Amino acid sequence: MTLMERARQLRSTVPQIEATMKRACRNATLRAIEKAAELTPPTQDDDGDDLRGTSTRSGEMKQHWATDSKPDPRKSGSAYKTTLANDMEYASYVNDGHRMDRHFVPGLYIDPESGLLEYAPGAKVGIVVGTKTTRVPGIFMVDEAKKEYKRVLRRELGRVREVIE
Repeated sequence: MTLMERARQLRSTVPQIEATMKRACRNATLRAIEKAAELTPPTQDDDGDDLRGTSTRSGEMKQHWATDSKPDPRKSGSAYKTTLANDMEYASYVNDGHRMDRHFVPGLYIDPESGLLEYAPGAKVGIVVGTKTTRVPGIFMVDEAKKEYKRVLRRELGRVREVIE
């Protein structure tokens, strides 16, 4: 095969290569979304009881990986771009971790008769709320999802070699 024939052959494979790269990018992004959702805090407690609808464990953040991410590749110059995202207000705090502090809340007290937490804005009482820990560690879902993206992309792009050869 001459050099000109090989160049012609490679030019004819460009559409196949682009389609393979686009498919690889989409598959890698979908797997990254799955990985991030998999690592997002559970919606069940240790006993298997459903936590949906209870305070912060609604399962909403887990669902937002799929709804906020954009797995369909967009061509930008010579690169394909996809987006892994979670637009929940507190997603970065769960991912990266955050500081916790103890603070005094005026007017908050435990009613001696009922034993319930009560709030009286004008009262001359209050309690300190917060946790004993000063930092809540992050789960780093995005970092793990990026690793998964790279792993899948390397495997998928092995198919580009098959098209070229």
